[in-house]
Amino acid sequence: MSFQWLKPYMPRGLYGRAALILVLPVVVVQLVVSVVFIQRHFEDVSIQMTREVAREIRLLMAQPPGPAREAMAEALEFSLAPAAPEPVDGALVWYDLTAPIVRRALYDALPGLVAVALPDTSQAILTLRPEEGGQAAVEITLRRARLSARNPHQLFVNMVFFGGLMTLIAFIYLRNQLRPITRLAKAAQAFGRGRHVEYHPSGAQEVRAAGNAFLDMRARIERQIEQRTLMLSGVSHDLRTPLTRLKLGLSFLDDDEREPLERDVEDMQRMIDEFLSFAKGIAEGEAEPTDPISLVRDLVDDHRRNGAPVTLIAAEGQGEVALRPVALRRAVDNLVSNAVRYGDRAEVSVTLSDKSLRIRVEDDGPGIPADQRGDAIRPFTRLDSARNQNRGSGVGLGLAIAADIARAHGGVLRLGVSDRLGGLRADIVIAR
Repeated sequence: MSFQWLKPYMPRGLYGRAALILVLPVVVVQLVVSVVFIQRHFEDVSIQMTREVAREIRLLMAQPPGPAREAMAEALEFSLAPAAPEPVDGALVWYDLTAPIVRRALYDALPGLVAVALPDTSQAILTLRPEEGGQAAVEITLRRARLSARNPHQLFVNMVFFGGLMTLIAFIYLRNQLRPITRLAKAAQAFGRGRHVEYHPSGAQEVRAAGNAFLDMRARIERQIEQRTLMLSGVSHDLRTPLTRLKLGLSFLDDDEREPLERDVEDMQRMIDEFLSFAKGIAEGEAEPTDPISLVRDLVDDHRRNGAPVTLIAAEGQGEVALRPVALRRAVDNLVSNAVRYGDRAEVSVTLSDKSLRIRVEDDGPGIPADQRGDAIRPFTRLDSARNQNRGSGVGLGLAIAADIARAHGGVLRLGVSDRLGGLRADIVIAR
């Protein structure tokens, strides 16, 4: 049996689901106990008490009118009076839970009953017409407590009060058990966004085990990032010295021989710079409140001053987001540089909402086929056969750097087809 239809109605948070687990059984148990208790106690007891009163009324009405009937009525604690011309039938109060049961039992047990009025929980007024002809209708007033158990609503009051009290106590205890889980979730979420939050495992044994596993995993990932950064930085830095010597040696050659070799050296220098950028990656700078619209506008202005055909076509929203401005600028700069390299023009847009930040870069170049977009964001992957047509070469790190930086901010880099220009559309989407 599938319960997929129930998922949209279920709470998404841990506290909401825990509250549902607590409240739902308590409510169901209270309803079952209430129904069973009312049916087995209040209903049966009320019917039995009403039948006993009905026997006394029948015995009273069997007596002829006179002093004997009045004396018997006084002994039975009944009040006799002539019936009203139009007796009221069905006068009830909403909180009198046993009134319907009493009325049915009285009509079943008293054939001459004309009307039953239960205006409150203190008295009952019955109107009867004696079976012997010629006698006037009689109104009998008696205490309501003689027809059913007293204060049946106290059961519900007690059940609701103590049920709510126990639920509150259980929720407070459960909240203490859930707090370590929420702390672990916040620490993991912060680490996924590139922030290091102090965390110490606590709570139940299973939660502590998960917390220790998270700390070990975080330490291994940080060591791997540090080792990668040190390795690439060291290699790139060591290569600068022989390149400098090559440049110095080439300066003594003739122009015809020197120019091709200098271009090769410049390509090697540019590759080294890309390696260094990849090595810096997400580790550059700390997250701080940043205006992303201002950051992107300044970047576009810099490209335009250098003669690049880049346009900021839209900037929606306002406010600041916790970002690494240097790293994010490098990511957007890589996307814009790729767009200008492989297309004739590029368009940039920024959308800042309450839930997310989206930076979009579009070009009119050849784009990237759908089946190659996953490979395009992998480091050292070049798709020149699809993208590059005598536009220069690279080492395949531009999109990889942008994807790394987006993931470090808790976001993602999405590649698609530009509806406006027909080329590549690259979106950096970061959840706030």
